[in-house]
Amino acid sequence: MQPHPNVQAVQRALDEAGARDGSGEASLVRLLPDAVHTAAAAAEALGVAVGAIANSLIFDADGAPLLVLTSGAHRVDTAGLAATLGVTRLHRATPEFVKQHTGQVIGGVAPVGHPTPLRTVVDTALTGYDEVWAAGGVPRAVFPTTYAELLRITAGAPAEVA
Repeated sequence: MQPHPNVQAVQRALDEAGARDGSGEASLVRLLPDAVHTAAAAAEALGVAVGAIANSLIFDADGAPLLVLTSGAHRVDTAGLAATLGVTRLHRATPEFVKQHTGQVIGGVAPVGHPTPLRTVVDTALTGYDEVWAAGGVPRAVFPTTYAELLRITAGAPAEVA
């Protein structure tokens, strides 16, 4: 069975970037037996700490998409992040906005593999983990990587987001 086109796009983006996991091996998208729509569910399925899950959250930042890769251990402080980024209005995007800008659905949004690159911030709390896990384009796909790799492959900016 052929992987979902979103999973293929994510793996292609990882391959093109030379993305690595925590052991230095190539990052490979893995399919879990079931969809994992929350960081807690992903952590349980993978046997890792919830903080090692890099949630991909799309926000509407003054009308433009903003990808926030945040540790699954906490929530984004939207007012604080808006002030840090210099935007006047920052709120969670609608499912339609997410799909329009990422080509992916909420619960499976990956850090890469979008139609066009997104402005990205990466939660500095993820530095506490040698390996982190991110969504792979659909709700049951994930891939291992590191904080440094997330910054590199997304051209993201480090930020305290909680």
